[in-house]
Amino acid sequence: MTEPNPTSKPGPSPDVIPPENDLTVDLTLEEFDDGGDLQAIADEIADYEPEAPRAAEPADREDPDSELAQAKARLAALEKAESEHRDKHHRLMADFTNHRNRVARETQLAVTLAERKLLLELLPVVDSFERCLSATYNTVEDFHNGIVLIHKQMQEALRKAEVEPLEIRVGDPFDAQTAEALTTTTQRALPDGSVAAIYERGYRLRDQLLRPARVIVNNNPEGDTPQDAN
Repeated sequence: MTEPNPTSKPGPSPDVIPPENDLTVDLTLEEFDDGGDLQAIADEIADYEPEAPRAAEPADREDPDSELAQAKARLAALEKAESEHRDKHHRLMADFTNHRNRVARETQLAVTLAERKLLLELLPVVDSFERCLSATYNTVEDFHNGIVLIHKQMQEALRKAEVEPLEIRVGDPFDAQTAEALTTTTQRALPDGSVAAIYERGYRLRDQLLRPARVIVNNNPEGDTPQDAN
């Protein structure tokens, strides 16, 4: 049996695997026997920095060319939608302008037809006045009767146009919503604040006031009534 040499250096065991990034340094006596500097070796060990492992790039990272293509596609879609909205806006504006012009024409046509209808009702009254002026009357009463007939004809024309006089009589209370006070007078036989005289009759067109009546209002500050006056 061969005895082990006490001066031989033991080598590393083949079964021992140094761990990854192991910073331990195997120092042997041979390095110092050859004149190695212990301080230099220590400095080298202190300055040693292991290389950091590179971070793995994400596997799902898209290609820049693909991202650019997608951005261009979205921009093209937005431009198309904006163009469609602009065209729709222009069409709506054109339709609104045409509708406004059509309504204006129809309104003017309706007004013209209404005026034509009213004038056709009034022209016979003018004809009657002209015949009255050109006729020869034997008496003033005959002339008066002719004027009465023309007045009735005029009232009938206004009735067909749905124009009716307001029912206001002398002695009725004054109503500022249907009458306009021209002045005041004092009549003991009438109540205070009543209509003393009608200067112009008022008229109503359908359910709306066409023209208020112009009246004279009685001013009776003493509050006399017709019974008191008698």
